[in-house]
Amino acid sequence: MATLHLHLPDEREPCGYLAGREATMEYRVMTEVSGDELEWMLARGWRRFGHLYFRPSCPTCTECVSLRIPVAAFSPNKSQRRAWKRCSQLRVENRPPLVDDERLALYHAWHEMREQTRGWKPSRINAEEYTRTFSEPHPCALEMDYYDGERLVAVGFIDRTPHALSSVYFFYHPEVRALGLGVASVIFEVDYARQHALEHVYLGYRVRECPSTAYKSQFQPHDLLVERPAFHEPANWGGKDV
Repeated sequence: MATLHLHLPDEREPCGYLAGREATMEYRVMTEVSGDELEWMLARGWRRFGHLYFRPSCPTCTECVSLRIPVAAFSPNKSQRRAWKRCSQLRVENRPPLVDDERLALYHAWHEMREQTRGWKPSRINAEEYTRTFSEPHPCALEMDYYDGERLVAVGFIDRTPHALSSVYFFYHPEVRALGLGVASVIFEVDYARQHALEHVYLGYRVRECPSTAYKSQFQPHDLLVERPAFHEPANWGGKDV
């Protein structure tokens, strides 16, 4: 059973998705979270990095909409299939999350590319910060490693719960940018979910005006969470794109 260590229901900070806006976030620091408990939270719009669970709670903005893919109904479109085909030579291996020099170097190379192309703030994350964010021990945590021959070119973090998969984070080396790995990784994750008879793949938040998230709407069909249910309220995934 989960242990709640800290609950911050109304933390204001600069919006990470829309420039010039302020966001209000709800945070919970929790340990011993089971797969069933994490699945409950995912269905109510929560995400996690390490032991930190969060979701937006902005009182006047609802641009962050939780999106998930129903695995059985999903079919990639033509451009998504092309991206997946371009990555067909890659070998994908699954393992518990790991931190080492190779992964840190790959993360830094990817983040520097984003700093140049998206204007992200510099990040020189060290092994301790990387562990705290991506590789803290968790019963649901898995790492999907993408290899070109023997070279690690991309890393994806996923959470596997009893009936779902959550796409947590993904990064790749700038030298393989042309492969379209950002799109292909979602197809790989849906394929993994299908092989393991999982019902949904949670892609986090879709924000229409944010290029880093807007692409998620291209994965069809998808479900959208309606509003923000309280922690113990039922979740309604009948939202529609308008």
